[in-house]
Amino acid sequence: MDFIDENIENYALAHTEKEPELLYELNRQTHIQVLQPRMLSGHLQGRVLSMMSKMIAPSIILEIGTYTGYSALCLAEGLQKDGKIITIDINYELEPFTRKFFNQSEYADKIDFRIGNALEIIPTLNTPLDIVFIDADKSNYINYYDLVIDHVRPGGYIIADNVLWSGKVLEPIEKLDEDTKTLLEYNTKIQQDERVENVLLPIRDGLMIARKK
Repeated sequence: MDFIDENIENYALAHTEKEPELLYELNRQTHIQVLQPRMLSGHLQGRVLSMMSKMIAPSIILEIGTYTGYSALCLAEGLQKDGKIITIDINYELEPFTRKFFNQSEYADKIDFRIGNALEIIPTLNTPLDIVFIDADKSNYINYYDLVIDHVRPGGYIIADNVLWSGKVLEPIEKLDEDTKTLLEYNTKIQQDERVENVLLPIRDGLMIARKK
């Protein structure tokens, strides 16, 4: 995930708003207690997600892939007064850890945390979506996109994380694993989809932002 000079990244972090105290502790405890803490959005990307949410002022956010809840809490910062975020994860083992931090936050009553298979849960939602954040199993990125695109309101956003996959998307096709191939297909699909306008930001592991026309 090291796409820019470390000194530049540190300078950017030094000139980015600090994490709220609860997010700092969540970040810390994830690194202490949970395997693969790199999956957490972290300070810089978290502030980007928060800023985007505040710009959009969403009523309904759908997050696919909760992990320990860092990105959900960041996105919740921009919700309208009566808004909510539905966040889905299949890992029931992390549920107590994640719920603890959700319950400590000021957004506890706005977070609808569901454990289960997102491919089965999403078709039951039947609600217009202002933001969708995809950060789950890479093999289903295209399936998730196809499931949500018709439910995203015009002017709404679909944001997908990890679309640069530690730079693997630039490797020769014959060397690619299946997850990387799927991410390449996802990036191409978004680029060619006339229903959206898009930009790929090289923030952390890559954010593909698609705005529905």
